[in-house]
Amino acid sequence: MRIVPLALAAAALPALWPAEAAAAPAVHVGVGTSVVRYNTALVPEGATARAFTASATGTLTALSVRGLLPGREYGAHVHTKPCGASPSDSGPHYQHVPDPVQPSADPAYANPSNEIWLDFTTTANGSGFAVSHVDWTYGDRLPGSVVIHETHTHTDPGHAGTAGGRLACLNLEFGPPGR
Repeated sequence: MRIVPLALAAAALPALWPAEAAAAPAVHVGVGTSVVRYNTALVPEGATARAFTASATGTLTALSVRGLLPGREYGAHVHTKPCGASPSDSGPHYQHVPDPVQPSADPAYANPSNEIWLDFTTTANGSGFAVSHVDWTYGDRLPGSVVIHETHTHTDPGHAGTAGGRLACLNLEFGPPGR
């Protein structure tokens, strides 16, 4: 396995997608680097994270973290709203087909095909990386953030999509379509 810096991977994405993706009129690219920390015990001072999401013929999202607790499982998801002072400000998980019942815990809606799940386990030095690819695009409804949660994501009915408390958040900044 070859580790590639996130910025380099982002620059290479157009070459990895089909030619029609580069010409698609609704290509959205979002980047998040500024971390809002809600839990300093599980996301210590100095921890960093970067998120990248690109939506063209599908949606590819990557999350890279450093300085978290070593050897620990974390969950992460794309959320509908930007980060705020309160962990709940980022809203629910972004769902391609929104569940009419919120918060969503129905596996028909809260699943890695309808949401963007970025669960990871940190290495011995507290670093982690996750990638998600889904077949759908954001269209006109862009997400606001990536939230890091305290556990890997649950899949059982009644708990599907849940991953414990919100530990940290990264705002996604989108450029103009076709950037």
